[in-house]
Amino acid sequence: MKRILLLLLLFVFGLQGYAQSRYVSQTTKKIVYTRDGGKCQCCGSTLNLEYDHVTPFSCGGSSEPSNIQLLCRECNRSKSNSCTCKVHNRIVGTNCCDGGTTTNSGNTEGTSTQCTGTTKKGLRCKKRTLSSSGRCHLHQ
Repeated sequence: MKRILLLLLLFVFGLQGYAQSRYVSQTTKKIVYTRDGGKCQCCGSTLNLEYDHVTPFSCGGSSEPSNIQLLCRECNRSKSNSCTCKVHNRIVGTNCCDGGTTTNSGNTEGTSTQCTGTTKKGLRCKKRTLSSSGRCHLHQ
């Protein structure tokens, strides 16, 4: 009985970790794929599709369907942590790294700031965050 309870607790706490991660659930993937018509939202390709955060996860973007879009691998990789597909020169996201207004998990509006954490090399982190602690998800 204790083992079952322990396994259940580990399972429940494990699910909470996904809520605060860049993990995109199968349900969200199905919703986004259907909504986006199974094609890249930048160039229209149907090959090598990836699920992309419109507002980058590193800038406080959530993994909710409203913040996920389909992009082909080429467009997604060129976008990186910005808002522009550098291959097609099109805006395909929110660029919170410029300090603009964005939403955090779809609820609160605010201006992102540079993380106050430091990297392993002792340099200041370059990621942006909306967190009240002033630290990105890597330094919390």
